[in-house]
Amino acid sequence: QVQLVESGGGLVQPGGSLRLSCAASGFTFSSYTMSWYRQAPGKERELVARITSAGGSTNYADSVKGRFTISRDNAKKMVYLQMNSLKPEDTAVYYCNARYYSYQWYVYWGQGTQVTVSS
Repeated sequence: QVQLVESGGGLVQPGGSLRLSCAASGFTFSSYTMSWYRQAPGKERELVARITSAGGSTNYADSVKGRFTISRDNAKKMVYLQMNSLKPEDTAVYYCNARYYSYQWYVYWGQGTQVTVSS
């Protein structure tokens, strides 16, 4: 069955770094656009970063540009989010997302991993 399993979250001080990982299985990973979303308490889920199927194009939320980097390894079926210069406002549950369109949308979500930025 389809699985997206995030890892790498935790507690970090402001200015610190974390690397999130998402392991995919059960679908043709290399065909899917992969994204990271986040949801803070009381707020809507928002797109953080996206990478196309071959990794040739990325885009980022304005709030994380220059600090976060999304990457993928299609051979390992993994997607990563390197987060540097973390701020308290980056505190949220981070979700891995996969999407693909072929006559209909195929969209999958992970269970999320908590990132807390606090001193």
